[in-house]
This record gives sequence, C-alpha cells and structure tokens, in this order.
Amino acid sequence: MHEILQKEIQTYEKRTPKSKGAHQRALKRIPLGVASNYRAYDPYPLFVKEAKGSKLTDLDGNEYIDHNLCFGTLMAGHIHPAVVKAIENALKIGTTFGMPHDMEWELAEEICARYPVDMVRFGSSGTEVTMHACRIARAATKRDKILKFEGAYHGLHDTALVSVKPKEEDYGNENAPNSVPGGMGVPKASLDNVVVATFNNLGSVENRFKQYPGQIAAIILEPILMNVGLCMPQPGFLQGLRDIASRNGTLLIFDEVKTGAKLCWGGASEYFGVKPDIICLAKSIGGGVPLGAFGASREVMDLISQHKVFHGGTYNTNRVAMAAGLATFREVLTRANYTHVEKLGETLAAGYRKILSKAGLQAYVARAGVNGALMLYPQEIRNYRDWMKIDVDLWRQYWFGMVNRGVLAQPYWWDEQWTISVQHTEKDIDKHLAAFEEVAPGLAKAQQERGVAFVGAAGH
Repeated sequence: MHEILQKEIQTYEKRTPKSKGAHQRALKRIPLGVASNYRAYDPYPLFVKEAKGSKLTDLDGNEYIDHNLCFGTLMAGHIHPAVVKAIENALKIGTTFGMPHDMEWELAEEICARYPVDMVRFGSSGTEVTMHACRIARAATKRDKILKFEGAYHGLHDTALVSVKPKEEDYGNENAPNSVPGGMGVPKASLDNVVVATFNNLGSVENRFKQYPGQIAAIILEPILMNVGLCMPQPGFLQGLRDIASRNGTLLIFDEVKTGAKLCWGGASEYFGVKPDIICLAKSIGGGVPLGAFGASREVMDLISQHKVFHGGTYNTNRVAMAAGLATFREVLTRANYTHVEKLGETLAAGYRKILSKAGLQAYVARAGVNGALMLYPQEIRNYRDWMKIDVDLWRQYWFGMVNRGVLAQPYWWDEQWTISVQHTEKDIDKHLAAFEEVAPGLAKAQQERGVAFVGAAGH
C-alpha cells in the first residue's frame, strides 16, 4: 500500500469512528458484519444514519453527495416525494394481499408501453427475474444450456453464479472460457449447463454454438457490461448477438436490471436499436422499494398461462411495491427527467476528462445514461479480462479520497459505477468535480511512482 493511500485510509478512520464501532458490534451476529457480501470492505464500511434527495449522512454526521444510490437502485434519489406519497397512500389500504388487484395491470401497462414486450410478470429482485427468464427460455426452446459472458453478473441463482469473477488461472481459452463456479455450493450440473463466451467477441459466441448445436436455450447479457466498471458493447456486437440467436432458434435475454431504467426512457432496446426476446427489470424501477419484472412476447409468456412453466412469489405485486413502481414510472422516469440527468451526466464526464488531462492521469471516463465510471486504464476495455488489469490500490486511493471530501463517487469496489439521480443538482456535480480535482494529482503521482497503469489482479 503506497503512502497516499495509507493517508487517505487513516483520514477515513479518523472521520468515521462510529461506523467502526457499529461494524464491530455487527460482526458478532452477522457474517462479515453486513447483510450482503458486496457491502463489506476494509477497514470497515460506512454505516448510514439517514438520507434524503441526493445526499446521505453517516453515523458520525458526515454528509456525502451520494452516487452509490444503493448500487444504482435509486435513480429516484432518496425518499423521492412522489414515491413516498404513493407508499403512504398504499399503506393506508394494505401492505400485501396475496390476491390480485388493479395496480398489477396498471404497472404492466406502463412497462409494455415502454419496452418491446407484450406481457409481464413481477418479482422482488433482479435475481428472481433473471432466474425466471432463464427458466422460461429453457421451456420455450426445450433446451438446457444458457450462454452468458465472462465477468457478467446476473444475480445469485445457480445459473447466474458462473464465471462472475474467475481468476486468471481458471480462464481457459478466450474463445471458449471455462465455466467457473462463483463460490462453493454451485452444483456441477449447473456448471455443465452454462456456456461462457467473451464480451465483445462474436467469434467466441459463434464458436460456442458450433460446439453445442441445438443445445443453447438463451443468450443472457447486460447490454452494457456493468460488472467491470462500465464496458460498452462495440459497434455491431448486440446486433450480432441478435442475428446469432435468431439463426439458431435461441432466445436473447437483456438483463436490464441496471440499464432498463437508467439508460434512457426505453432502455437498451431504444438506446441501441436492438430488440431482445426477454427483458429483465429491477433496481431503479421500484424507486427504492424491492421490485422486479420480466417480460416477453405473448407466445413466450403464454407458457405460464398454460401451466407449462411455474412462476410464483408470496410478495409479488405487494401494494407497496406496485405503488412505488407506478409513481416511479409516471413521475420519476419521465422524458423531462431523462433530459435533466443526461445534462448532469455530460457535465460530470466532461469535467472528469478535463481534470484527467490536466493531472496527466492515465485513465478515461466511460458513460451511458445516468451511469459512468472513472476507468483507470490507458485505453478502453472491451471485456472482463481487460478489466482485471486494474491497479486496485490506485482505485482505492480514488474512492477513499473522494469519500474523505464528502463524495460517494460510486459504491465501493472497482467493478461498480456512479449513478446520477433525478434529485442531483448542478451544485452537486460541481462539488463532485471539485473533490476529484483535489484527488487527481495524487492519483497521477501514485501512478507515476508505481510506473505502470496495469498491475496485479482485480476482483473480489
């Protein structure tokens, strides 16, 4: 650990003693002291007291401009008035019934009007809806194998927990990557039914279809790979996948848990002009309340209607989630708000690029919709293996440096990205850039002292 990073961590510890104490207490009863592994990091995570709008406050009273936003769940920002009002009204009637009600149809109409799907079913998380999407694709094609991309994250079910963060020694051939379990407990049968390809490499996809003719039920991907910071699809890649899938009788699944609400009004289909067979939505569509959805053509979704595919869930379409979802689609994810956040996003990215140039830092900024990331590489990454070459300590210096200056630039972990909410302001962006201007020279100095931009291996 180099000197500047050590100083930033020491400053962090001096500013946040109550978070340290809270974490030590939590360790006694909760594994890692947190409710999700992604929230654990050294020396300890920030513990939050409250949040409102574009800001949150930790237990020590430190205020931060929040671009973490619950790992991108809060494009609405914290306690958006329209969402809060809708939830309050719903609570007066009931929390959950386990029986049908009109808001189910209303929210389905909103989704089908915005995305290229005919019918929708709901869940409570991204993991749920990608799991059901894979199952219904298998049923529709009468095939077992799912093709995913190395380094991609699609939730926590067994089909998804394959080659999420494989180590270099486990990679295998770039045109035929190994299927690597994302941890213990993933059955070998699941690994055998998940075929892995390389993002932005159509040759690797074609190769997999040649190896497993007539066996691949679906291709699932994030249209923008967001488990590696932010990796854009190269021109022609998504359309190439569409063509391969159509040619082979395979369904194309867009996991739009992150992109569906935050890329533009109509999600990745509108942004890139490519139509998938199944779309998965979650995170920001709920305005801060657990809500997921998956949709497809009437033909595919009729497999549920015909009782050939089973889909259920006790908390599906609970009134709180439905009310929050309707308020989010109607009053948050509006075309006017997309114009607002697009302007803020461009200002932030342009400011970063100017500061990078001035500091002489070897890095670039990737941005799409409300998401963006400082990418500490000399040139654009194209896939997971490119991303693995990041200087982790340099990224940690950036993150702690920004936090110490009152900006949560993104969630902790170098595979994440920032989110801009509809409640962020130009003043917030100015403060974000002012903090980065202070941090950037130290990053450039550390980078120069270390002599290379690519060291070590990433992953967590």
